[in-house]
Amino acid sequence: MTVTEAQRAELAQQRDRIRAELMPARQDRPASSARGIHHTALISSDVRRTVAFYQGLLGFPLIDMFENRDLPGSTHFFFDVGNGNTVAFFDLPGVDVGPYAEVLGGLHHLAISMEPQHWREIRDRMDAQGIDYLLQSGTSIYFRDPDGARVELIAEPLGEMYGRSVF
Repeated sequence: MTVTEAQRAELAQQRDRIRAELMPARQDRPASSARGIHHTALISSDVRRTVAFYQGLLGFPLIDMFENRDLPGSTHFFFDVGNGNTVAFFDLPGVDVGPYAEVLGGLHHLAISMEPQHWREIRDRMDAQGIDYLLQSGTSIYFRDPDGARVELIAEPLGEMYGRSVF
């Protein structure tokens, strides 16, 4: 499916209208009612492989692991991604979840901010291990985790997008 230039122009106008109608100016924005994202939970088909990838390759320490309360025998485990944030996983033994798919309401990608030095070190490890990735804008690496979820490592500070503050 391809968007024509005319459709693209109409979509840009729609974004402009939504922004004008619903996005308060920075000085008028209320504080959020939330404290942050406690964790984002993804599905893992193999706990050991997921730990090796997220802790071993990406450098996110495994910080907790216990039985998932929703499915007896399932493991719920967490990685520290800095700043008090975590990424969590469930394995679902006995459940046929099928292959990863991007669907409405599903995960498109998980973007994790990191210092440029760590970003370069991980990119070098990916190169050494032959892991496929897409480099975008000189600050973003997009790749798939062992179960197909798209992850972005972004060498920009939290609260910035393409070099400009979003707060």
